[in-house]
Amino acid sequence: MVDITSKQNTLRTAIASAIVRVSSAETMNRIINKTVPKGDVFEFARAAGLLGIKRTSDVIPDCHPLPVEYAHISYNLEELAIHITVEVHTIYKTGVEVEAMHGASVVALVIYDMLKPIDPAVEIGSIKLERKTGGKSNRKPAEIKLRAAVIVCSDSVSRGDKNDRSGALIVDRLAQLGITVNDALVVPDEPDTIRLAVQQNINDHIDLVILTGGTGLSTRDNTPEAIAPLIDRPIPGIMEAARQYGQQRMPYAMLSRGIAGFAGRTLVLTFPGSVRGVEETMDALFPHVLHVFAIRDGAQH
Repeated sequence: MVDITSKQNTLRTAIASAIVRVSSAETMNRIINKTVPKGDVFEFARAAGLLGIKRTSDVIPDCHPLPVEYAHISYNLEELAIHITVEVHTIYKTGVEVEAMHGASVVALVIYDMLKPIDPAVEIGSIKLERKTGGKSNRKPAEIKLRAAVIVCSDSVSRGDKNDRSGALIVDRLAQLGITVNDALVVPDEPDTIRLAVQQNINDHIDLVILTGGTGLSTRDNTPEAIAPLIDRPIPGIMEAARQYGQQRMPYAMLSRGIAGFAGRTLVLTFPGSVRGVEETMDALFPHVLHVFAIRDGAQH
């Protein structure tokens, strides 16, 4: 069973919360009546929180810049506690949990900073993720089972001079997605041999064939030429997306000549041969590329 991800599944949401506690009803009344010397506490904090959400990648090293489609900050007052709720939406490959929590943190800190001159006992309580939707944790598998084959195109690996790492990585990543790998083999960089291996999987009605290696510019890089005659419905955007993703991370991704498309009912993808290239291509394409099978089988229109 495999997830078939539509555009709706790419919407990621996260809701985070924080608490600021004041020490007296007088402080709370001054907040409500907007008589705090530094200004309107809630509006200042809301503006800062929105900025914090959008600038999360600038201060959290492992967070990537991403498009924020929606952000909302709200408050709920309960006796001497200010409950802060931050909701963030994105349409992207990764979630926005950290962005929501960072926004909640900034809101709480601004409130603290504005209140400390009049209430030295003000304190920040828990900052936590309340819930998230979208991504792997929220997807429901469609009723589609896929079978796959992985073909490593490499002279050195086929001779036994090197161990295969790229093909093994693809097999592992597919297994994590619930895709059964029926065949994993190594072939030399010979066009006829590569074409025969792919054609055999097409004849066996394999849904997905991924080749790794042979997409570069050396004289022995023959994979695109070998399988191009088999592809009757090219899908240029697939490998364009992979190259664009890779180019953001290393300057030579644009040199990859990988192609993709349907050969009959079999989707054929050609990946770079390096482990890093395979990792980045898998990250760029999966699970979204699997939507082609929903279209192929008429599950979505």
